[in-house]
Amino acid sequence: MAPSTGRISARGQAILAAKCRGLWTSGHGPRAFRAGVPAVDVFPVDTWGRLMARRWNRTSSRVLSYGDAFGFLPLRTAVADYLRAARGVRCTPEQVMIVAGSQQALDLSARVLLDPGDQAWLEDPGYHGARGAFTAAGASVVGVPVDEHGLDPERGRALAPRARLAFVTPSRQLPLGVTMTLARRLELLRWADEADAWVLEDDYDSEFRYASRPLAALQGLDERSRVLYVGTFSKVMFPALRLGYLVVPERLIEAFAVTRHFADYHSPYLEQAIMADFIADGHFERHIRRMRAIYQERQAVLVECAARELAGRMTVPPADAGMTLIGWLPPGDDDITVSRAVCSAGIDVLPLSPFAVSRRINPGLLLGYSGVREDEIREGVTALAAALDGKRPPAAMPRARAPRYAIA
Repeated sequence: MAPSTGRISARGQAILAAKCRGLWTSGHGPRAFRAGVPAVDVFPVDTWGRLMARRWNRTSSRVLSYGDAFGFLPLRTAVADYLRAARGVRCTPEQVMIVAGSQQALDLSARVLLDPGDQAWLEDPGYHGARGAFTAAGASVVGVPVDEHGLDPERGRALAPRARLAFVTPSRQLPLGVTMTLARRLELLRWADEADAWVLEDDYDSEFRYASRPLAALQGLDERSRVLYVGTFSKVMFPALRLGYLVVPERLIEAFAVTRHFADYHSPYLEQAIMADFIADGHFERHIRRMRAIYQERQAVLVECAARELAGRMTVPPADAGMTLIGWLPPGDDDITVSRAVCSAGIDVLPLSPFAVSRRINPGLLLGYSGVREDEIREGVTALAAALDGKRPPAAMPRARAPRYAIA
């Protein structure tokens, strides 16, 4: 008997199509120049281990049952205190939901706020994880152009004035790195209020600004409770922790609690409790300060080496924030083809073009430096130069399988 076709739903097919745009997960650890990976090589694992042992020794059997859908209250309180002080976010602990990374925050938001067929604004170019979450919810993704001032709400009004949701990365746009101006932020909030829509703000790496203090969040400007705020510990701590947070308007608390219950109940107790202790004992703020200094040094090494070894092949301008830089390729280059060639030389890079929704963008590669030691950055730039020239990579650089990309 011939096997059945095993047909999947139209929505499942749309999700698969979204995956096949050149940006997907990879199983190996950090190396030059994988984007979105923090400096796990200097994470204080001994401190984390001591906190874990202490917390487990103090844990009673009562907390080993099911917990609150919004998460461990001491951690929610610590997050709320941190966001108010560091990001200007208006929130109470009751509004903070602890989630399994920012991707779950996007998924839950799409489930609660979008019906099949609804339109959702996405920055163009924009984050593929948001596009996947909205596609999974059956929404129609509308690309809204980004320029040097950030997402353009006027273009959004022209393209989809009655959209139900807008996804933005205003502090540091992913992938271009621009900051949304105050005028654009206020215009976006006016549109949301007039259209009875929601704004989903992803503040994925706001801690890492080198020339100034971190910028205040868009959510802090919101007088009408239209903004949902997303943050993650993956970029500050380590990705395997799988903890993030979502700040929701008060009137959405019950809807998100019920939706989370039917998704996975809540995040694991022990990791939440250790994270709460890590913050309460002062380790979190010290760790952020240390990472900020390390990332600034690593970026400087990448820019210096690129200027020396990649001249004429790629331009790598510095940035005043973040964990990645853009290596701009000569006009006419195909960045997907280039990225595949570079990956065959044992280097991870992300092509820019798959981030585009409905427009063409200049070819380039995203180069992550935060999770790469300085000696590895230097070796990586040398190998990158050789790969761009079509030469064999140095023997010190490991060979790699076909590229499977991710920033999540």
